[in-house]
Amino acid sequence: MAKKKRAVPGINSSSTADIAFMLLIFFLITTSMDTDRGLARRLPPPPEQNQKDDNILKKERNVLQVRLNKDDQLMCGKEYIDIKQLREKAKEFIANPYDDENLPEKHKKNIPLLGDCMVTEQHVISVQNDVGTSYQAYINVQNELVAAYNELRDELGKAKFGKAYNECSEDEQKAIREYYQQKISEAEPKKYGGKK
Repeated sequence: MAKKKRAVPGINSSSTADIAFMLLIFFLITTSMDTDRGLARRLPPPPEQNQKDDNILKKERNVLQVRLNKDDQLMCGKEYIDIKQLREKAKEFIANPYDDENLPEKHKKNIPLLGDCMVTEQHVISVQNDVGTSYQAYINVQNELVAAYNELRDELGKAKFGKAYNECSEDEQKAIREYYQQKISEAEPKKYGGKK
């Protein structure tokens, strides 16, 4: 007697769409999306209506001009420098350790946990680039400037609290940030040289 072949039972696929939908929702919820992040910058305050010219001239020492041209050449102040020199130039400008009259003016400020300190609170680093500047050169300049602030904050944290800035308590970090306020201003890109 011959054996009958058994019919293979069919798979119920009515819930397949529901399962696929639940998996899609699961992956959408659990995966992180890359989000565009901006650079935190403080714009300089607008000039007052009754501001005098001598006041503007006096404050010129408080501004460090950093410019990038279309060939990615870096100018800091009135001289061309290499990107590797920018961090040290910025640190010297921000801290003004020897109270140089060509660097930002210092004044006394009482900072909680630090007491009376001489700070360069009015300083601003103004970054301006050419419309033809490469994005990588622009980012390199930004990284060096932020690194200058980070190194100064680490040095202050070690000197005052015996630990690096990121190891300090929230109050200690706030005091250090008040001592070295990050002031990087973005000027509108210009076209340096070339045809108009």
